[in-house]
Amino acid sequence: MSDTSSSLPTAARPAPAPDAGGARRAPRLRTRRKRVPGRPRRSVLLTVLTGLILLYTVVPLLWLVISATKTQEGLADSSGLWFADDFALWDNISETFAYNDGIFVRWLLNTLLYVVVGAGGATLLAILGGYALAKFNFPGKRGVFAVVIGAVAVPGTALAVPTFLMFSKMGLTDTPWAVIIPSLVSPFGLYLMWVFATEAIPNELMEAARIDGAGEIRTFFQVALPLLAPGTVTVLLFTTVATWNNYFLPLIMLKDPDWYPLTLGLDAWNNQAQTIGGDVIFNLVITGSLLTIVPLIAAFLLLQKYWQSGLAAGSVKE
Repeated sequence: MSDTSSSLPTAARPAPAPDAGGARRAPRLRTRRKRVPGRPRRSVLLTVLTGLILLYTVVPLLWLVISATKTQEGLADSSGLWFADDFALWDNISETFAYNDGIFVRWLLNTLLYVVVGAGGATLLAILGGYALAKFNFPGKRGVFAVVIGAVAVPGTALAVPTFLMFSKMGLTDTPWAVIIPSLVSPFGLYLMWVFATEAIPNELMEAARIDGAGEIRTFFQVALPLLAPGTVTVLLFTTVATWNNYFLPLIMLKDPDWYPLTLGLDAWNNQAQTIGGDVIFNLVITGSLLTIVPLIAAFLLLQKYWQSGLAAGSVKE
């Protein structure tokens, strides 16, 4: 039997049934939800991958923080991701600074020296070189570009042994200069500042400063340098982290423990357990590792906004 109501005219179709209050209810129409412009789409796969990366990043840090609160005996008797019965964080910190006549403080000062002189010098050279390559034309500029790109592709460990042989002939091994001088070269920082200066400094602004009588040095310091602040902070963070975590270069360059950075010093403490009669101080190694990463975390949190803006520079073309 066919449905005759669909063939009736609109006026002859039955009206919607009234509700309990006597009012007629209009039929509900299912409408497609419109996507709000500018709101990112939700992705279950991306959410799962982000969660896995977060776990991969946070779990080792959580283990480090929890393990730093345990004694040497507590590390063996308790779970790695939960606290022991005794809370020994402050005792571990005090013992870490006092162990072996306070050698940890010496390693910390050495690391600060390598970062301030090495990473700071690398950032300064990257700023000057990137600005010159971005805003000046000179013969051989394309060759310099090819050399910089090639240097970025070469890992630092591949140059460690040739650098050691060269510094050995110069008599600079087992000295702070053996760590500082190689740290002054940052091809990636130079390339990043080159790209950033190209987009961040308008040529018209520099021409206006020159017309007003400003020389090249004054134009750089008063006009260009403030505009390069986000890129400068980004390069500084990269070079600081690279120098702070540098391990292989000091390993082959330094023999005197008094010039060790934190990475090499903590590794020496860790290897004591494998020597006959050596002290087993895994609790101090873990506590020292926690103290080592605190300055890096603080630097990233304080300079985060400049770092993000520096990474996003040039991504949108006007």
